Amino acid sequence: MSQPVLPFLYEQLPTVFDKLLDQVYLVGMGLLLAILISIPLGVLISRTKKFRSTMMGLISVIQTIPSLAILALIIPFVGIGVKPAIIALCVYALLPIVANTVTGIANVSPAMIEAANGLGFTSRQKLLLVESPLAMPVILTGIRTAAAMSVGIATIAAFVGAGGLGDFIYEGLTLNQNRLILLGAIPAALMAMVIDFSLH
Repeated sequence: MSQPVLPFLYEQLPTVFDKLLDQVYLVGMGLLLAILISIPLGVLISRTKKFRSTMMGLISVIQTIPSLAILALIIPFVGIGVKPAIIALCVYALLPIVANTVTGIANVSPAMIEAANGLGFTSRQKLLLVESPLAMPVILTGIRTAAAMSVGIATIAAFVGAGGLGDFIYEGLTLNQNRLILLGAIPAALMAMVIDFSLH
């Protein structure tokens, strides 16, 4: 006879906590890399209107590739484990952050830019003191979207030995144990909600 659900959950709490920390690390590192790449890239794209649609189209196409396929393409270069998972999470987080960075900067009022020009601001000063602060709410919305997506995608990292809450889901699917699947799915959903609420 299988063990009742509540005692089973209680016994697994230490393991759940460890897997949750692994999940937080994967999502955090992937998102951090995406932010470091996406915001400068978004600024660059916003400055080159001629290639804006081409660059955004290329990023969009990359994101349509299934996550397992991305992992399979990365593994020959970096092996299995945490590295391919973080790279894949970074790739999937690029589009919403880049798109919102471009949108936020493009929608800065021309009057504000004209006022900055009148004050003699350099391009760097306009970016740091005018455009970035005004675009920040839109950029943060992109980061929220990327963070929520990353939590779900990070569960697939179990298939390449990166750990995280996906280990429970993978084991549950293998053993046909719904309670193991829930042990990974529920904390992942709660984590996504907490991240979204925190960034909001």
